[in-house]
Amino acid sequence: MQDQATEVTAAGIARLAGVGRAAVSNWRRRHADFPKPVGGTETSPSFALAEVEAWLRKQGKLAEVPLRERVWQQLAGHPEGPLTALVHAGCALLLIHERSTVWLAASAGSDERLARLLPGALAQVLTPRLGELAGVLMPGVGAPGDVNTPDGSQSTDRGSTAPGVNTTPTTPDVHIPDSSDTPDAPPPLLPDAPPPLLPDAPPPLLPSVPLLRGAAELAAESGARQAFEFLLGRHLDANPRQYTLTPAELAALMADLAGPARTALDPACGTGALLRAVDTRPEQWLHAQDSAPDLAALTALRLALHSRAGVRAAAGDALRADAFPELRADVVLCHPPFNERNWGHDELAYDPRWEYGFPARTESELAWVQHALARLTDGGTAVLLMPPAAASRRSGRRIRADLLRRGALRAVLALPVGAAPPYNIPLHVWVLRRPERNPAAPEVLLMDTGRFAGEGRGGPDWAAVREAVLDAWRAFTRAGRLAERPGLARSVPVIELLDDDVDLAPARHLPPPAVADGAEQLAAVRERLGETLRLTTDLTPPAADPAPPVRWPLTTIGELARAGALVMRTGGNGGHARLPVLTDTDVLTAAAPSGTLPESDEEAVLTEPGDVVVPVLGGGSVARVIEEATAGAALGRNLVLLRPDPAALDPWFLAGFLRGTANNRQASSYASTATRLDVRRLQLPRLPLAEQRRYGARFHALDEFERALRHASRLGDHLVRGMYDGLTDGTVAPD
Repeated sequence: MQDQATEVTAAGIARLAGVGRAAVSNWRRRHADFPKPVGGTETSPSFALAEVEAWLRKQGKLAEVPLRERVWQQLAGHPEGPLTALVHAGCALLLIHERSTVWLAASAGSDERLARLLPGALAQVLTPRLGELAGVLMPGVGAPGDVNTPDGSQSTDRGSTAPGVNTTPTTPDVHIPDSSDTPDAPPPLLPDAPPPLLPDAPPPLLPSVPLLRGAAELAAESGARQAFEFLLGRHLDANPRQYTLTPAELAALMADLAGPARTALDPACGTGALLRAVDTRPEQWLHAQDSAPDLAALTALRLALHSRAGVRAAAGDALRADAFPELRADVVLCHPPFNERNWGHDELAYDPRWEYGFPARTESELAWVQHALARLTDGGTAVLLMPPAAASRRSGRRIRADLLRRGALRAVLALPVGAAPPYNIPLHVWVLRRPERNPAAPEVLLMDTGRFAGEGRGGPDWAAVREAVLDAWRAFTRAGRLAERPGLARSVPVIELLDDDVDLAPARHLPPPAVADGAEQLAAVRERLGETLRLTTDLTPPAADPAPPVRWPLTTIGELARAGALVMRTGGNGGHARLPVLTDTDVLTAAAPSGTLPESDEEAVLTEPGDVVVPVLGGGSVARVIEEATAGAALGRNLVLLRPDPAALDPWFLAGFLRGTANNRQASSYASTATRLDVRRLQLPRLPLAEQRRYGARFHALDEFERALRHASRLGDHLVRGMYDGLTDGTVAPD
């Protein structure tokens, strides 16, 4: 059933039809029968999805709204907001994942029947898996031990006690306390019972039923877990400034550093990326807390869909209102908020968690470090993502010193720039262990992986980072020390670090890397530079002969696409396989594919020889022809791929004319500070194929000349930097 209440913005319409937003604006101006706005604002109106779909189909611009897009638009346009809609969809998907027959029985019939039966049906899954959180996530869901089934019967399903907690709950209960919680007066775990419905009153879940039916169809295609990950990922992509995310590659690295765990805690869970990366094992319990109730709820659903582990989730600030004060976990993973001044400094002065010293007001990160240590069992491991300043600020030197003396701090690992937000800062990973009775370890592992930073916006070389970090960490944990790895890692005796500053920044304690392997390597660089400069001279274009201006008949990329002379594709999806990703920076610098994209159920766009790739941000006139060496890479974000028909278009002719400055200027939008290129508006002349190839050969020669210039520039920079380093450290003589 199509949801008549779902609204869609102009951007959503553009996504549905596979066009730019400018095309939607043109349709509104040119077609009197285009659907009228039903909501939104004057500058950002929204339209009824059903009316838009009907109009697009009538105009021949849409055969059918893709299921994924329909479900997403239903979620984004939900009358109670996308977060509520996402929670409702997650609950239904968990029911489908674990009790598909119950869903089928409840969903057979009208929407109103399904809405009335859902609370009882959901209770069969939510209550056993999430305990009292069930009543918070969904209105009307029964309490533990009182589960209403669709046929009116009752069942009792109680969980077991979470290991590591010195209490005896009767269910694997997960509660989300509200802001009124106080240590002296804990709130009731279940919300007040909803008032009974009048005979004619609509059930509370009725507005969500079209979304839930669509989510069920999506689950039938790709699985309930994948359906929820798609909807959650789309919501996060649509609201990038509202969330601080932990990249999947970094989460996996932190989980590997922590090792296997029967009980794991993330006290600032966000969307649950860190706990989701923990290896599953039997009888496992995952504990999560976040100051945002919506994120705590989404994390609970995400973890419940991901594995059979018991889940306990809570909302609230873990420093001020710790939801798990009795927990002793095997592993704590945490990406805490950075640079928080209002973390509870005044009211927590005498908190027993400050075993290593009372953190200064400016040292919120060291408060999170001690909170993590306080929640560990003896010998347990905590891995935290930290800002680099936490390793060297003078206000934290006493706590850092005590962490070292007592053997709690085991490693400080500097990540490459771009590993996680904020992307312009090389963040650190701290590995800590709660000391046992054994003597404190005398050395600490310091490591700097900055050499693996990527040149583009796709992030670092995660495979290299992972291999280097885990190899060094495992060698260090086996032997208690690590032989020096110049420029990369070494184990430092604690006594060396206990000076006035207690500066733990790895780069300050590592031996420098061998400088370009000395004078011999620099001689080789100089020789290659000479060869490249000679090649550049040979490739220099001949003097241009003057010619009268030519006025060709012009066409646009949009017209060529409609005529079938080329195919347009946009990038940004990672697909199921891990592939090298061509980023916009790679295109701008003519570099090899250097980026990464998270895996997704949407197929990646793979490049082929002869494709032309155009960046759409930045306002530059750049187009790159894909050759054999780059073919097979996935297309990254902010890139458009043009695949010309060889019988109609020469790729080098196409790329050359797309690079014209005037061409890019007339196709660019200056509506915002970031210039965006409308590739469909780019123009090129209508020329016979033979004439196209003449121009294409000249453009190809210019491309080779440009690449030679870039290569010479890089070699020159390498030579100059190596000479400076060699002269200053004594490996190169001045004569």
